[in-house]
Amino acid sequence: MKINWGTGLVIGMAIFIGFIMFFVIKMSTDDKYSHDLVTEDYYKKDLAYQEEIDAEQNSKDLSENISGERVSNGWLLRFPASFDPARVEGTVFLYRPSNEQLDFDFPLVLSGSNLLIPDKRLLDGRWNITVSWEYDGKKYMYKESIVY
Repeated sequence: MKINWGTGLVIGMAIFIGFIMFFVIKMSTDDKYSHDLVTEDYYKKDLAYQEEIDAEQNSKDLSENISGERVSNGWLLRFPASFDPARVEGTVFLYRPSNEQLDFDFPLVLSGSNLLIPDKRLLDGRWNITVSWEYDGKKYMYKESIVY
């Protein structure tokens, strides 16, 4: 049986389409290839985005903002010295882009005007730190990407 060029072209296209479909199905059904969202409630989070923008602007308007640096026993966040640490309330969220299981958050508890994130909680690599805090009824937010 002799195959002409039109039949060969159709057979070649069918094989190529089958090859592509195999990989699409394999990638979408195999648990080894995870397709996690950054956050599960992204619609709800999007609605509160203006509040985040306002809180970040409040932080930028401060004469002295939060600063962070690596120290021997972890990551040290320095809050403005003019604030009373007892009246600062909020949370600290650390997001690891490469692994959702390493994300964690904890309540903001200051010792003096400093907050230490212990070395044992931070693995080497990139982290996004988000500090949401409130002082005298005004909301503030500090975001920073670090490589630890």
